[in-house]
Amino acid sequence: MSIPDKFRYTSDHEWVHLEDGVATVGITHHAQDELTDIVFVELPELARDCAEGDPVAVVESVKAASDIYAPLAGEIVEVNEELEADPALVNTDPHGAGWIFKIKLSDVSAYDGLMDASGYAELTSA
Repeated sequence: MSIPDKFRYTSDHEWVHLEDGVATVGITHHAQDELTDIVFVELPELARDCAEGDPVAVVESVKAASDIYAPLAGEIVEVNEELEADPALVNTDPHGAGWIFKIKLSDVSAYDGLMDASGYAELTSA
C-alpha cells in the first residue's frame, strides 16, 4: 500500500493530518499490518493535556498491545468513538475511518518537524 502524501509521520508509526490547528492521529497501514487483527482500542481521555511522546491510547491486537503516543504537544479534543464498537476499522481503513484521536496543537509549527511520506517510506523499508 502506498503511503499517503497528505500526512506527516512519526517513528512510532502514527500518521498525523493537520487542519486548522487540530491534528488527527491514527496508526499507519504498516503498523496495523504488523499488529494484525485489532480487537480493542483504548481511547484517550478528552480534554487531556499531553506532551509530545506521552502515551495516550492503547491498541490491542491478537498479537500484542501497543501504546499510541501524542505525536506533538496539545490537548485531546476528540476521540473516534466508532472504534469502541468496531476496532477493526483500524485494520480496514487505517488512514481514514480508523483514526484514533484529534489533538489541538500547542505549537502548530512543530508539525513541520514530523516525517513526510518519503521519510516514512525510508523508515519502514529499513
